Amino acid sequence: MTKRFAITTLLASLLLSTSAMAQDKTRTTPMAPPLPPEIPAARDVPYAGTVSLRIDASDVERGVYRVVQTFPVAAGTKGLTLLQPGWLPGNHSETGPYALLADIHFFADGKEIAWVRDTVAVNAFHLALPEGTQEVTARFVHTSPLQTSEGRVTMTQEMLNLQWEKMSLYPAGYYTRGITVKPTVTFPRGWTVYTALDGKAQQGDTLSWAAIDYERLVDSPIFAGIHARRWDLGQGVSMDVVADAPDLLAIKPENLQTYRKLVTEALATFGARHFDHYDFLLALSDRLGGIGLEHHRSSENQMEPKTWIHWDDMDWDRNVIPHEFVHSWNGKFRRPADLWTPDYQQPMQNTLMWLYEGQTQFWGNVLAARSGVQTRETIVGTFANAAAKYAEGTPGRGWRSVEDTVNAPQLNRRKPLPYASLTRGEDYYVEGALVWLEADQIIRQGTRGAKGLDDFARAFFGTHDGDWGELTYDFDEIVRTLDGVYPYDWASFLRTRIYGTGQPAPLKGIEMAGYKLVWKDKPNSYDKGVSDSRKSLDLTYSLGITLNKDGEVTATLWDGPAYNAGIVNTVKVVAVNGQAYGEDVMKDAVTAAKTGKAPIALLVRRDDRYQTIAIDYHGGLRYPWLESTTPGKANAFDRLLTARRN
Repeated sequence: MTKRFAITTLLASLLLSTSAMAQDKTRTTPMAPPLPPEIPAARDVPYAGTVSLRIDASDVERGVYRVVQTFPVAAGTKGLTLLQPGWLPGNHSETGPYALLADIHFFADGKEIAWVRDTVAVNAFHLALPEGTQEVTARFVHTSPLQTSEGRVTMTQEMLNLQWEKMSLYPAGYYTRGITVKPTVTFPRGWTVYTALDGKAQQGDTLSWAAIDYERLVDSPIFAGIHARRWDLGQGVSMDVVADAPDLLAIKPENLQTYRKLVTEALATFGARHFDHYDFLLALSDRLGGIGLEHHRSSENQMEPKTWIHWDDMDWDRNVIPHEFVHSWNGKFRRPADLWTPDYQQPMQNTLMWLYEGQTQFWGNVLAARSGVQTRETIVGTFANAAAKYAEGTPGRGWRSVEDTVNAPQLNRRKPLPYASLTRGEDYYVEGALVWLEADQIIRQGTRGAKGLDDFARAFFGTHDGDWGELTYDFDEIVRTLDGVYPYDWASFLRTRIYGTGQPAPLKGIEMAGYKLVWKDKPNSYDKGVSDSRKSLDLTYSLGITLNKDGEVTATLWDGPAYNAGIVNTVKVVAVNGQAYGEDVMKDAVTAAKTGKAPIALLVRRDDRYQTIAIDYHGGLRYPWLESTTPGKANAFDRLLTARRN
């Protein structure tokens, strides 16, 4: 460095420093204020007394629940913080519908008092209590969404789905199992009410149940409706159904029998039960918001209105009940240690959702086939779709692991994404199921068919018969239990397939089981059922798009032919090769291009612009199927789906 250069550099540095100082003199620089005190952490001690919870759910015309809660207060209490539940079990993220509570008022011994919402934890209400206060009463309304753009509709003029956590408060600083609640609800006149709660008492249209801790209350939702019927499935399990119209309840005896077999097959698989009685709560409705949510002694389920009366056509729609039933064992009784929380304020961690949901997805499919709730053909089609998705339909596997997708519920709250194939969604469900299929086949081949994942299920989920508490687990226990069934390097197996990126398509389990992924020019039965019901056209594995009945693109495969030609979600296809858009017109064009050289010409509209886009694709229609590699002979996959009890 020359002397002149050194001096120049020093002068430049001084000039910059002087300039920065001058700027600092004219720049206001605040300091961060302290945050408000944290919400009191939950303690494993009982609350001061029994909380009274009264809900008027009779206003179905307006979709309003009117709530009155009374909290006893210990002597000398100067302040009380009440919380809306936020981290809701089974939702895998903070989904408390805080905005749906309105007209909120609090009273101390009958006299209204002021309340302050926490500025950070906005679901918390702070109350300063007058000296000597004995009880605090909260009065508010919970407003059911009236249309899907506002949230999930929970009340229609024919039925309702009351979820206690959405329309109640609880005192901060306590494990929810330490808060005792006495619930009472008024329903529309003449409605039938279903819930797993015990100790029912009725006066007119008002029902109450025995006092219960808040954790179990939240775990015991209500379905009620004017068109309703209950079936006893035996073994302490019932099917409780509400419907949009009475004719929708007309299930044939042989079809109802499949649900009885589901109960038998599940108990045979897990070898224990973690409920004293169980209620399948089912809504056959397209008016009530869709749901599939697990509980210890019940599950919330919704299916399309005609799923029972059009049994064969709607076979694709019936997996929700097997799936949620499995959760009584996997997710409710056995729960990841970092997912279990003492209240609904502490954030949940989803690190082991690939077992919680992945193996539930696996068993939900297997038990559906074993029981006949869904046909074997539909379940094979379901696995075909899963195989195709990760073989060709998810380029995001190159950068994002299955394990990282467990964060998807928190990252985007289950909202649609513009390029889901790249960003990935909650793939711990379906790719997780394929990983567990491979684990099953490793065990079966290693033991020459003597053992399988059924043995893991009994060892892991089938303990503590009759216990409907929560038994937590971690990664190491999963590995130990697998190793107890069949010695293998399970830790490396799981870490490679669950935690790794850029892995080969997870087809090994299917191939070990005696099937292979093939492509045909017509959809498999599962694909066809979904597309027919939703009136959509799935061209994911040909043009790389899915369209609705109006020709609007609803999904685009990243780096697929349509994407590379400039077609994205919301584009509307107006014409195909000069003909007005129609499903058959589009399929015919894709088929014709297979033997021709000309590209497929699409006239599309995006916003207020029209343009013709040429897609140079000649591969024909492609839909995934699984094909047996042992034709005419039963293989391991066939045996996996075979009933264990006659």
